Amino acid sequence: QVQLMESGGGLVQAGGSLRLSCATSGSPFRTRRIGWYRQAAGKERELVAVMRGASTDYADSVRGRFTISRDNAKKTVDLQMNSLIPEDTAVYYCYAQHLSSLREYWGQGTQVTVSS
Repeated sequence: QVQLMESGGGLVQAGGSLRLSCATSGSPFRTRRIGWYRQAAGKERELVAVMRGASTDYADSVRGRFTISRDNAKKTVDLQMNSLIPEDTAVYYCYAQHLSSLREYWGQGTQVTVSS
């Protein structure tokens, strides 16, 4: 069993920065995809940034402002968010997909609120 635990959310003013971290624990596994999604109130969950092998996909709305990184030794995946805008307000979820079974795992989410 794999667990994902997010941390680092909070309230920040527009133009500010936050760093989210996702700690993975439980049975070790290799991932096909790992990264971050978000869900704003009344909207569907959307991809923010996901790593797949050597490539990374970013949502157009965050490209150039957000950076995803992975530390295999620490088993963490971080999301550095700069130049935050109110539209970034959402619950951010850590996501991982098992390499062979393709099973998907989600964290419980962390709230990010950007005030104008």
